Amino acid sequence: MGFVKKIIKIKIKIKIKIKIIYNILVLYKMYTITPYTYKKAKQLGVVVKPSTNKTKKIDVVKKGKRIASVGAYGMNDFPTYIRKKGLTYAKTRRRLYKMRHERDRHVKWSRGWLADKLLW
Repeated sequence: MGFVKKIIKIKIKIKIKIKIIYNILVLYKMYTITPYTYKKAKQLGVVVKPSTNKTKKIDVVKKGKRIASVGAYGMNDFPTYIRKKGLTYAKTRRRLYKMRHERDRHVKWSRGWLADKLLW
């Protein structure tokens, strides 16, 4: 019976290690900037790059200088919702995002404004 308990403990430890490795891989997976965001960036006259801040999706660069990191990593945005759930659902999420961020999305060149223009 002692042998079986040891095997069970080893299996539990292996499962825990696998879960930790999985969480690390998911956490450090880079956000893929969508064509929608590149198009919006071009309209604004800025360049977007994957963020150097691990909690953000993109860095916004203007005239060679990073002006902001926007988009909470792990949260979806308009093009992601379109890809995952369809246009109708994405439009609903965009409407709710704009309502929720009404206070911080109108100051031009602020992080909220940039996120609104580039991701939504």
